Amino acid sequence: AWQGYGITAFTYAVIVRGVVGLIGIYALKPWMPGFAFNKRSLKELLSFGVPYQVNSLLATIKDDGMTAYLGTIIGTAGLGYIGWAQKWAQYPLRLFMDHVLKVTFPAFSRMQDEKAHLERSLTRSIFFVCFLVFPSVIGMYLLAPLMLEIVPRYEKWQPALIPLGFISINVLISAATTQLTNLFNSIGKIKITFKLMIMWTVLTWIFVPFLGRNYGVNGAAAGYALVSVSSIVAVYIAKKYVDFSVFDSIIKPFVASAFMGLFLLLARYVFSPSIYWIGVLVFIGGTIYLGIIYFLVGKWIIGDAKRGLSAVYRR
Repeated sequence: AWQGYGITAFTYAVIVRGVVGLIGIYALKPWMPGFAFNKRSLKELLSFGVPYQVNSLLATIKDDGMTAYLGTIIGTAGLGYIGWAQKWAQYPLRLFMDHVLKVTFPAFSRMQDEKAHLERSLTRSIFFVCFLVFPSVIGMYLLAPLMLEIVPRYEKWQPALIPLGFISINVLISAATTQLTNLFNSIGKIKITFKLMIMWTVLTWIFVPFLGRNYGVNGAAAGYALVSVSSIVAVYIAKKYVDFSVFDSIIKPFVASAFMGLFLLLARYVFSPSIYWIGVLVFIGGTIYLGIIYFLVGKWIIGDAKRGLSAVYRR
């Protein structure tokens, strides 16, 4: 890039990385490729692999494809507001949930014949994601207006506050239900995920463009929130296979987050916006949230935290 190759520099870097990686891995572990064919293995692989890959394609059409098409409806400015809202609302989701999914997929696969362990693990994993994502998203949305007032160059994002609210609804529901599609994949029910993905893709392409065309940026964001409500279907189906606790995993962290949100909603108007005041609100809000969670959940959350920390330190 420094030599003036522009974006082509990245292309060269990828090629060099691939060649070096190939040579390096074969130097460390030499292996002679050969040809083999097993009809049964191929059938088993395709029965899972094809729906899995199609799911990825549908997800691209649902998300990236809709983003490209939406720009023709609400314009580049509107698309910028939607993108800003999605970026900030989804940040806690990407930060916390993605790592959990990587761990729970193989874990659920090993537990699929042990229903009691699977139920408990699914409940705890959903709770863990909701425990972190719910207060983060609600707190971010309620404090966003203050941040836009404090930082002058952020004032241009004022029209994105309403879309941020709708996208936040989408994220909250995703935090509670994405682990369920991970469950379906891990226990071999990939076709259920495939059907759900078809449903979400169709609903997205129906509601988001329609509402965006009629109500602009806010309508498009409301479309995303409306589509996310259909995820209740995933909960209904998952309960047939694994009787996890919706109350313990979703309702309890939501109730604690709602009380924290009520405090922030009332307290943010008490003093003039400042970084110091926002820090105070975050600290008090977090304390309220943790206190209510402890009251609702009990001491087992402390035990889980200690086990998690001890596992980290052992590594």
